[in-house]
Amino acid sequence: MKNWNVRKVVVSREDMPEHHRLARSLSWPHLVALGVGAIVGTGILTLIGVGAAKAGPSVILSFAIAGLICASAALAYAEMATMIPASGSAYTYSYVVFGELLAWVVGWSLILEYSLVVSAVAVGWSGYASGFLASVGAGLPAALTNGPELGGVFNLPAVLIIAVVAAVLSAGTRESATLNAVLVVIKMLALALFIVVALKSFDASHFHPFMPNGFSSHIGVGVDGKPVEVGVMAAAAIIFFAFYGFDAIATAAEETKNPDRDLAIGIVGSMVACVAIYMAVAAAAVGALAYSRFANSPEPLALILREIGQGWAARILGLSAVVALPTVILAFFFGQSRIFFTMARDGLLPQGLARVSKRGTPVRITIFTAIVVAIIAALFPLNEIAALANAGTLTAFVAVCAAMLAMRRREPDRPRKFTTPLPWLVGTVGILGCAYLFWSLPVRTQTYFLGWNLFGLLVYLVYGAPRAERARAT
Repeated sequence: MKNWNVRKVVVSREDMPEHHRLARSLSWPHLVALGVGAIVGTGILTLIGVGAAKAGPSVILSFAIAGLICASAALAYAEMATMIPASGSAYTYSYVVFGELLAWVVGWSLILEYSLVVSAVAVGWSGYASGFLASVGAGLPAALTNGPELGGVFNLPAVLIIAVVAAVLSAGTRESATLNAVLVVIKMLALALFIVVALKSFDASHFHPFMPNGFSSHIGVGVDGKPVEVGVMAAAAIIFFAFYGFDAIATAAEETKNPDRDLAIGIVGSMVACVAIYMAVAAAAVGALAYSRFANSPEPLALILREIGQGWAARILGLSAVVALPTVILAFFFGQSRIFFTMARDGLLPQGLARVSKRGTPVRITIFTAIVVAIIAALFPLNEIAALANAGTLTAFVAVCAAMLAMRRREPDRPRKFTTPLPWLVGTVGILGCAYLFWSLPVRTQTYFLGWNLFGLLVYLVYGAPRAERARAT
């Protein structure tokens, strides 16, 4: 523990060994597409139903609150990313500003976040893909589409999509970013189709009463008559899952051609676009159909379209999900591999994993990450434990907002390529908002998260800290 407060010194690209240098190949359109690809995905396609079950029509307010908190964190990310244009995102910023121990906690939390998101989205994609294959007479046996907890052997489609995304990322960062941008356009067109079609059935009476379950998170009666956590903030704490993803952009700092300009455009631009998209989709959904009829549905948007007699649009939306959901897997897989890579490069994880290929991509860490998330996706349904991803993200967001405020006090005159407006207000809203959302999570989630970090602290003491000290000495 003697080095718990040692701060990282970010070395220039030129001073790094050749095998540690990531290739610079991304511009701001790639970053915006990466952010939108990560943010707009499983969340808006499924969680609007979960949110509606908790908040009713005021799920729109839940989206706005979650978006405001995420926007505050995004502004802090943009400032820190341009000040410290190095791979590693919140982990690296915490290492530079606060020291090794807190950086480990943040990095360990991000590993949890990205692993669960990649695995959960892969399982979700498997559900869409299995249904599509069954509809064309090529369905797979249940034993190969479910993990042991659901009576199967392992989830083969989830493993296959992870393998495909890993292969794309290994081929090259620019190539994978370009493919991601194409798939993001498909996804945006599908959501635009939903809004246009749903607005034709808009009924203002569906918004009354607007806040049937109140504002704060509390135990109430769900739409199925069972006790459940309800309220605007209870919905916001879960819907928060649908907003994050922009932090994956910060992990691409070292691979950006012009990080001083492009990182800020990518982070802020993707958040602005996604908040607008989510608000429009939520308003169209609630206006088209009474919230109780699509609450808790695993495919609420498709259900709404079918209920209003637009089955053809529902089929198009479902097909677009099969085609475009891999953008979420790609974006979070990218972020996960870069967090692993940076922690390995710093010596906190095996340094042998921190090597890049001739094309400047971290193939070893990508393969290692693929194995980890494929095992999780193959064996677990991840229905309740997926909320752990929110806890890990909230921890990272608090750390980045705090790092921005600490740097404002410690180095107020340091040049900033992007300056957060009203930094003390924005940083405070980000910290307190994330803390309140964490408090609004289920107690089981909070307990699991604490257990994960206690285990992580043991790994740090036994393995990470001694290895990092030796890495600094060499």
